[in-house]
Amino acid sequence: MIYGFEDYALDTNRRELRKGAALIAVEPLVFDLLQYLIGNRERVASKDDLIASVWGGRIVSDSTVTSRMNAARQAVGDSGEQQRLIRTISRKGFRFVGEVRQIEAARPETQPTTTTHGLGEAPDTVISSNEKQAVTFCQTRGGFNLATASIGHGPVLVRAAHWATNIEYDWGSPITGPLLQRLALRFHLVRYDGRGAGLSDRNVADVSFATMLEDLEAVVNSCKFSRFALLGISGGAATSIAYAVRHPKRVSRLVLLGGYAQGRNMRGSPQYADEAKAFQTMLRSGWGDEHSVFMRAFCSFFIPGASADEIKSFVDFQRIATTGENAMKLRSAVDDIDIVELLPQVSVPTIVFHAIHDNLVPFDQGRRLAAAIPNAKFVPLESANHALLANEPAWAKFVSHAEDFLADPD
Repeated sequence: MIYGFEDYALDTNRRELRKGAALIAVEPLVFDLLQYLIGNRERVASKDDLIASVWGGRIVSDSTVTSRMNAARQAVGDSGEQQRLIRTISRKGFRFVGEVRQIEAARPETQPTTTTHGLGEAPDTVISSNEKQAVTFCQTRGGFNLATASIGHGPVLVRAAHWATNIEYDWGSPITGPLLQRLALRFHLVRYDGRGAGLSDRNVADVSFATMLEDLEAVVNSCKFSRFALLGISGGAATSIAYAVRHPKRVSRLVLLGGYAQGRNMRGSPQYADEAKAFQTMLRSGWGDEHSVFMRAFCSFFIPGASADEIKSFVDFQRIATTGENAMKLRSAVDDIDIVELLPQVSVPTIVFHAIHDNLVPFDQGRRLAAAIPNAKFVPLESANHALLANEPAWAKFVSHAEDFLADPD
């Protein structure tokens, strides 16, 4: 089906939004939101309706719904003040009020194809908007239960756990969701919560780099993947590197974003050591309080370019992901990372991305990673956000280069 309104066209078969001949980049979840509103334009869609149909019944905050609605309006040139296309009905919900022309599009012949990317043998098909991630559990050698989520088809791509995650909530988050949903269009995407976070066991006495690596090994062993690509973001980059050095025949490609080889406590600088202590103070004083100046300051290091709604959503997500006590353990673990000696031992194809103005992990840390890993490609990103936002050019650049790199044959 193609829905035409004003000079826009929403093609539900190709999952494309166009203005005239120009293709408009839209996050998968925002596309689903537009499709639902237009398809149900004869009535008001309540927040419950949207959560059930667009978010698949997952629990999401009001700020998340507001943020994605704003993104939908922005995609079609609307605004919260004009509301010429998407109107907010006070205390009721939302309704698409633009005049719509409905065209039945010819359905193309679809034959699943088998990939030859060297990342797996699953069929490379497009994920359905109704497909739900499968959540399972595995155990580490020490008996900790780890929650694992998988979704999508195609070559296997494993995202190493980083900081505090929650595989149920990060899929719908306006900060993390767009990237995960985009990757699931082309890959069999596997994520997991490390011990102490998300749906995994939270009663943990110790969290360290060694336990992070043990968690990654437990997940991929339980999934029985013979070969896969690894995505390491932030602190997950070091875990991915260490795994690739230990198991080079199992890792086909390594994608690193915002990573570093040494945590703050290991960089030999009093300034970095003081920053590590300051982060601990912020976490101790503000965790779990969305109104805390400390918590908002902490989150602003991750996404200084975010809107107020996005910051609030990120604060909410951090609180949901883990406890304050475990957050401090996780923070200490990443600040004590030191894998400098492993970098020259990386033998798998590697690409390193880093935001030029990253406030959390300085750009030089990414540059050093790329320089020390043999034959690594390096892609600087014009951004100040450690967690890239879907509406900035750096996000699109990362996705484009990462997908091209992962699609290269061995």
